[in-house]
This record gives sequence, structure tokens and C-alpha cells, in this order.
Amino acid sequence: MPTPSAGRADAVFSALGDPTRRRLIEILSSTPDSTPTGLAGELPITRQAVAKHLAALSGAGLVRSVRAGRETRYELEPAALGEAADWIASVGAEWEGRLEGLRRLLERG
Repeated sequence: MPTPSAGRADAVFSALGDPTRRRLIEILSSTPDSTPTGLAGELPITRQAVAKHLAALSGAGLVRSVRAGRETRYELEPAALGEAADWIASVGAEWEGRLEGLRRLLERG
């Protein structure tokens, strides 16, 4: 049964499955407080397409929006990335333990 953090990791991995969204994360990590128009200037897609990708990233908890007058600015929410990284590390540790057990069995046999 998936844990709540695994469910959040699912949303993060799903959102990051798209190369444009990964690129948006990269841009936002170095240029916080960006607008969809500014982000569209960095990518070969329209402002409307950027807005749709930002909505998907926001739904996964990877970015948050802040209203500033008539503009909406976006910034990275690194906590969601950290939770996904923690999930990867826990699964890796579990498999490392299993492989170590298998090594011991093979050494005895």
C-alpha cells in the first residue's frame, strides 16, 4: 500500500515526466519570481503553454504562484523535490539491504 509521501512522489514524478516542465524547474531554480511571459521567452512555446505547464507543476506542489498587481509570479517549492528525493533514497536503501543479504547468501553457498 502506498504511503502518503509516495502519493506525493507520484505527483512529482508525473509532473517531471515532461521535459518542458523539467526545464521550467531549472529556470525557476536560477530565476525565481518569474512570470509566464518571461518564462515563455526562455522556451520555444507560447505563454499559454507555459501557463498550462506551470499549473501542472503547481498541482504537484513543485511551484507556487504569488499575485503581484496584475501579474502572477512563480517560484520553486523545493520541499516537494526533497520529498521525492527522500522516497528515492528510501527505496534505494531497501534494495541495497536486499542485495547485501543476497551477497551473504551467495558467499556462504
